[in-house]
Amino acid sequence: MRFDGWIAGMGTSSRTRMVLGYWQRSPFGPFSDVMVERADGERLLLAPTRQTADFIRRTYTFDTVRVLPVDVSVTADTWTVTAGPLDLRFTVGRRGPLGLLLRTVPGALASRPAWCALTDWPARVLLAGVRTRGSAGQGRREWYAARDLRPIAGLSAAFEGEGLGVLARVEPPVRFGFGSVPPKPAVTRVTTRVALGPE
Repeated sequence: MRFDGWIAGMGTSSRTRMVLGYWQRSPFGPFSDVMVERADGERLLLAPTRQTADFIRRTYTFDTVRVLPVDVSVTADTWTVTAGPLDLRFTVGRRGPLGLLLRTVPGALASRPAWCALTDWPARVLLAGVRTRGSAGQGRREWYAARDLRPIAGLSAAFEGEGLGVLARVEPPVRFGFGSVPPKPAVTRVTTRVALGPE
């Protein structure tokens, strides 16, 4: 199963970490979801339909799953996310050398599992906690092909009306699956492939 879109990973000074999936093409059509790890360690999934929620929770690990509208709008460099108890707004900055390098890799090559296997070690070295391939839930396998990278420059966020503080590194790493997002908040364009298990 192939998913094309963007993953935004960010932390806040309240030690809340968030991972937004903004999928423009997927087996379920366009959709967005948010994974939240709170300061107390609770791992929460906010997903727009029961179908997407079931697929994601079988692939990753959560303590709580909520099915509710997840709305994302992107205007220039500003992203606005509304997902039930979460209100999030962040801005992205200019891409750096790694983002420029990733944009030179042809899409047909970048999305191949063999390329993801080749880039797994460099990703581990350059971006602590990041993996480009690994085992997921239910015997599934995953491959992540990064095709662009831009830093997140600032955010404002609230959960159930309570402010989450200012932008911070994603520390400690999130614990939804076999890897985390980059420790420095960023938006990454990705092609993700998921091979289903015995299910």
